[in-house]
Amino acid sequence: MTCTVIVGGFFGDEGKGKIVAHIAHADEPTIIARGGVGPNAGHTVQVGDKEYGVRMVPSGFVYPDARLCIGAGVLVDPRVLAREVDVLGVKGRIFVDRRCGVIEEKHIAADKASVHLSQKIGSTGTGCGPANADRVMRVGRLAQDLPELKEYLIDVPVEVNTAIDNDEVVLLEGTQGFGISLYYGSYPFVTSKDTSASQIAADIGVGPTGIDDVVVVFKAYPTRVGEGPFSTEMSHEQSGELGLQEFGTVTHRERRIGCWDGEMARYSAMINGCTQVAITGIDKVDKACFGVTEYEKLTPKALAFLRAAEDDINRPITLISTGPELSQIIDLRDEF
Repeated sequence: MTCTVIVGGFFGDEGKGKIVAHIAHADEPTIIARGGVGPNAGHTVQVGDKEYGVRMVPSGFVYPDARLCIGAGVLVDPRVLAREVDVLGVKGRIFVDRRCGVIEEKHIAADKASVHLSQKIGSTGTGCGPANADRVMRVGRLAQDLPELKEYLIDVPVEVNTAIDNDEVVLLEGTQGFGISLYYGSYPFVTSKDTSASQIAADIGVGPTGIDDVVVVFKAYPTRVGEGPFSTEMSHEQSGELGLQEFGTVTHRERRIGCWDGEMARYSAMINGCTQVAITGIDKVDKACFGVTEYEKLTPKALAFLRAAEDDINRPITLISTGPELSQIIDLRDEF
């Protein structure tokens, strides 16, 4: 397939960064482009003993032969971008659409000062909500207005669609998760725009007919950072007994942990137009699966979980993550 969208099916933190990185190394795309809200989303990618947490640069940056693009629908914080470009060494292959909205210091200040956002909603305080509000009111600045972004500016839809028309492999990378979509999530405990696959494609400028596959990523034990309903949430004692403890990439807040939610997974797959499923954290279902790279070596407990999840979602599970490191994965895509 030429163009694949990868999105999160629960509340974020599903392990999309690792799935994007794996598909990038396996499929060798010429372009990896990201949609989503902005630097309020963080992706963690572990390669060997190195762990990267990225907020602006696409998490597929670990595949060195791809051009990296940030779509027009994404908010750009120039300070975060400059820092990541420097730390990750991606200068010369990272590009920003000239129409991206810009997060300014005033947006961050307003985000943190809002009691409603910071305390009731659980905002990350990165300025995304206020910046998107300015965009809606048509008073926000765009990337093309800032000299410090000039070297990165291109027309991302032209780049991406030209690659698709030339039958090159393209990955479109989502951020956040379906459960905090402005439209389909648990409003008002949501982010400041839609996060579904259709929105990610629109953020980057790819029409519906340009998409070949939609991979929705689900975590065996879904997690949520911040406030809002979480119907399958465990108590802290229960998650502790299972050895489950995680922290947000951006906020470093402890994540709330829940059991598998088949109903939500099925609904999420429907809205996202899912064609393939990635399951992460199968090693949390059964520790004996940690690092396994062959389907036949998964334990009966893990296989039972996967069969039940596949019945819930009614789409094939083609990618199974068995640990945080990039090589710890089972890829069944060629079998479907």
